[in-house]
Amino acid sequence: MVSSGKTSLLCPRCRKLISADEPQCPHCGLRSPGSRWLSGFVWRLNSGSLDPIRILIYLNAAFYLLSLLLNLSGTRISSNPLALLSPSNSSLFSLGAAGAIPIAQYGRWWTLISASFLHGGILHIFFNMAALSQLGYFVLREYGFNRFILIYVASGIAGFLISSLVGVIFTIGASASLCGLIGAILFYGKSRGGFYGEAIYRQSLGWIVGLVIFGLLVPGINNWAHGGGLVAGILLGFFLGYEDQSEEKPLHQILGAGCIFLTALILFWAALHSLFAFFVS
Repeated sequence: MVSSGKTSLLCPRCRKLISADEPQCPHCGLRSPGSRWLSGFVWRLNSGSLDPIRILIYLNAAFYLLSLLLNLSGTRISSNPLALLSPSNSSLFSLGAAGAIPIAQYGRWWTLISASFLHGGILHIFFNMAALSQLGYFVLREYGFNRFILIYVASGIAGFLISSLVGVIFTIGASASLCGLIGAILFYGKSRGGFYGEAIYRQSLGWIVGLVIFGLLVPGINNWAHGGGLVAGILLGFFLGYEDQSEEKPLHQILGAGCIFLTALILFWAALHSLFAFFVS
């Protein structure tokens, strides 16, 4: 029991009640569990007091605006709605577009994460963020916070890695991560079964059919990233499990926190590096 007169908190890893001044959690061994940084932002995300879907949408919007501002003269204003307000390739490359050129030629492996936060036009980001607002909350509810983060980030990495390996030279967008969410929903519906599970399963199959048709009819769609993200989402759903099967484990929490910190570090570096290059050029 935590002694009176001391501030208590829930350990960010194991969620057990401990004293805030503990040098190490007595239950799971986490060092400095009362750290403001550790128990602040990540805990508020995990506890639901911050909305991770909204934060992702804000990050995508911020990087889209930044990609436009870095090279306003290169912004494309076209009668083609799919190319309306498209950032220049130089801005997208600087901020972390993925593909065979950035990765194979320049060794920019960190772009496997950053590319998910970049978009090629106003309609591109609008439809992706609309899809995130629909799919994200379902996966967040059924899989939990940490597994949602793992599925979103890892599916994006898988989609961009596969598309880069097969020779897609330049690629961006949140759609690989979104396909990962669809894959996780597909697995959830099939695994859960029953009337509700079957309804979810059929709906996710409909989304996949729509993605395939869209990818075949519209030029410039990275179908390899879509497929890679979808398969990754299914596999992650299988290996991580969802709330009805098991509660989130300490390993999920550690990996989820790792994904957050790595993504934040990469996005911070990409923005700082691009702004520095902009001001000194």
